[in-house]
Amino acid sequence: MTKPAIDLEADIKPVTDFRANSAAMLAQVRESGRPIILTQRGRSTAVVLDIRRYQALVDELDELRDIARGIADADAGEVVEHDEARKMVLEGLQ
Repeated sequence: MTKPAIDLEADIKPVTDFRANSAAMLAQVRESGRPIILTQRGRSTAVVLDIRRYQALVDELDELRDIARGIADADAGEVVEHDEARKMVLEGLQ
């Protein structure tokens, strides 16, 4: 999921510029793969991100949370041995 780093000159824009040039800025996001940081009164207020990139981030976060839960379960001893898991699955198929 590696994308180019944020270009501080090209990718940070005032929200007023976004209002005036939203189609061009959305095209920039799609083509560059980089987000645009929107500012209001000189402060960062929002991020415009390509939908595929956003979905990839959400999916990756879900996977990382699942991994963390699995590690926590293993650390707590809440695991099922392979043979027992196989038996449970096979019994469930009958």
